[in-house]
Parts: sequence; structure tokens; C-alpha cells
Amino acid sequence: MKYTLLISAVIATLSLVACERATVVTPAPATVVVPGPAGPTGATGDQGATGGQGATGGQGATGSTGDQGATGATGNTGSGTTVIVTPPASAPAN
Repeated sequence: MKYTLLISAVIATLSLVACERATVVTPAPATVVVPGPAGPTGATGDQGATGGQGATGGQGATGSTGDQGATGATGNTGSGTTVIVTPPASAPAN
């Protein structure tokens, strides 16, 4: 029995030593980036080149027809005499 207890103790020790303990890895704390104060204003840039002239526009649409004018006043009635004007007679052909 003496040997049985000793062998059991050796086996228990060896079995516990054979188990690998898990290595605990502590994660690094997250780095928070905080912006600093704004820097000085930069120098003013050069003025850009003048742009080219644009293309001529197209012809506009035709306007609407105008309204009809007002009716004129009625003329005076004639005195009853009718004058007939005849065209001059044509010259005889030679």
C-alpha cells in the first residue's frame, strides 16, 4: 500500500505538470487621438487666369402675332355726283 500511494502521488503530479496553463494576454489600451489646436493661416494664392469668351447664343423664338387694330371711323357720305375717270387711249402701233 505504501507503494500504491507513492505511485498515485507521482502520477497525479505528472498529470498536473503536463497540463499547459493558458497564457493570459492583456490587450493594450486603445489610443485615442485628439486633434491639437489649428495652425496659422496659409498665404493667399495667386489670382487665376481670365477665362475665354463664351459662345454666341442661338436665335430666339419668333414672337406672337399682334392683336387686330381698332376699326376706323366711317367716312362722310358723298354728294350724289359720280365721276368716272377713264385711262388714256393707247397709241396706235406703227
